[in-house]
Amino acid sequence: MPVLQPIVNIAELIYRKGITDVVISPGSRSAPLTIAVARHPGLRTRVVADERSAGFVALGMAMQSGRPVAVICTSGSAVYNLAPAVAEAYFAEVPLLLLTADRPHEWLYQQDGQTMVQAGVFGPHVKRSYDLPADYTHADSRWFIERSVNEAVNLSRLAPAGPVHINVPLREPFYPAPGDELTFEPVRLIETLATTAQLPTDVWHRLLDEWDDTDRKLIAVGQMPYNPALLAVLHKISEELGVPVVGELPGNIGQNGLFITRTDTFLSGADETLLDSLRPDLLITLGGSFLTRNLKTYFRQHPARGRHWHIGPDASRISDPFRSLSTLVPMEPLPFLEKLFADLDYQRFRQGDDDSEESFAFRELWQQADRRAARVIAQSLAYSAFTDWTATQALMDTLPHGSVLHLANSMPVRYANLCGLPADRQVAVCANRGVSGIDGCLSTAVGAALQTDRTVTVLIGDVAFFYDRNALWHAQLPPNLRIVLLNNHAGHIFRMIDGPSRQPELDEFFETEQPLTAARTAEDAQIAYLFADNPAGLEQALQGFFSPSETAKLLEIRTDKRVNEQEFKRYKERLREG
Repeated sequence: MPVLQPIVNIAELIYRKGITDVVISPGSRSAPLTIAVARHPGLRTRVVADERSAGFVALGMAMQSGRPVAVICTSGSAVYNLAPAVAEAYFAEVPLLLLTADRPHEWLYQQDGQTMVQAGVFGPHVKRSYDLPADYTHADSRWFIERSVNEAVNLSRLAPAGPVHINVPLREPFYPAPGDELTFEPVRLIETLATTAQLPTDVWHRLLDEWDDTDRKLIAVGQMPYNPALLAVLHKISEELGVPVVGELPGNIGQNGLFITRTDTFLSGADETLLDSLRPDLLITLGGSFLTRNLKTYFRQHPARGRHWHIGPDASRISDPFRSLSTLVPMEPLPFLEKLFADLDYQRFRQGDDDSEESFAFRELWQQADRRAARVIAQSLAYSAFTDWTATQALMDTLPHGSVLHLANSMPVRYANLCGLPADRQVAVCANRGVSGIDGCLSTAVGAALQTDRTVTVLIGDVAFFYDRNALWHAQLPPNLRIVLLNNHAGHIFRMIDGPSRQPELDEFFETEQPLTAARTAEDAQIAYLFADNPAGLEQALQGFFSPSETAKLLEIRTDKRVNEQEFKRYKERLREG
């Protein structure tokens, strides 16, 4: 049979190792892989013709499920189209298994079509790249393939999770004859057991001593998936121990009256006296990157006076964005914080000690600044004309309880962060903040919606939307997807940044004005289309926007870029006025 058994076994092996979803971009060289997964009874396949979009759809699926998703594409330049999603997955620590079909290597540089150097093509942006042999008959080859696929799937999951590449050279013929059936043989599974990091007793006691020696402690949460258990322990630490917890919307730190979520506002233009008073003695960070420049700049210019711990499972790399790291704790944040709180709580019980008044006073300083920022934001929205920001606030006010929100990069994620979300809404927030590009935000949301029955809403700007509209060129577009498009007909963020906004080339070379609307895109994708360009129209459109339907829905909100700019400047003026 033309489809060789070791290729068929790849499908069986990834299924036995827990992969259930495969995203396929059609091609001829990849036909043996495609046929093997398509005929496997346990694998769920989805076809996305555009490889760049396919990579991001798989990213969104893996981000939503927490499990590796496999991607199959044909040889040649098709492989390079996966690169943006691969880079995002690598830095966002999302598991992907990339299966790229290839020509046998002896045909390199022989003027053969769709042939290029594919082994190691993703460079340092995958955890590892495997290159399988082109000949499958020898027992050593079969053993190597089985071992490599086992290792690749295991590696994609091991912390930090990420993409792994398997390059698969294939010879003709590619297609089984009519009536040929594939046999999924038993395969050998090689398991890599997970371990739970536990600090030695003396090291743990040293950390507890450092905690006890400082009164002004602060926990800053970077980008993280929504985790109710983690939020619960952070709430207890802040409420009972007087520790301010600082975070942003991509870190899933909701507004609950306790956490500090408006740092981008109150750190902008604050006087040196306030900034110095907010400086901790012990800074504890967890999660990935932080969104706003104001928060990152603050901790770089006002580092912790004593110690800075970072809590995360990856001990292989020192991540020090605030240039103040003193201790890397190689543990998952949840068990570390649970043990920390339990030990401190027991210590208080045994010794009868109350937490120092200075700790609670320090937390109150951060909370006061947060409350002042909330008033500035409320005033800015109350007296604003119709803008992207007011439209974002209207959307945030109507998101369904327990739904999923994907935020596209550029201004949408920043507007949403300014608005915030009440914690009791239990909305899980996601964003492509690994590399922070606009190139696959819509496709990522499509992938997420394919993996859940919950409503998935993506808030996206016009440049990101039209750049990635092949995400909607998809035969299985999920009906639980809701797209909210902020269309100001330009790259709006460049009007908000001081550098490009002052240049005479702004209109032509930075904003890239465009006259497009999404009406025909929605029609082509056969999804419901709504439009609003004023507050009343937006309120009416949102009334039934999240109700169940047979198709996805797209709400296009048109605003004036110059009004957006004027209102944002007024917000900045309110900040300066205090």
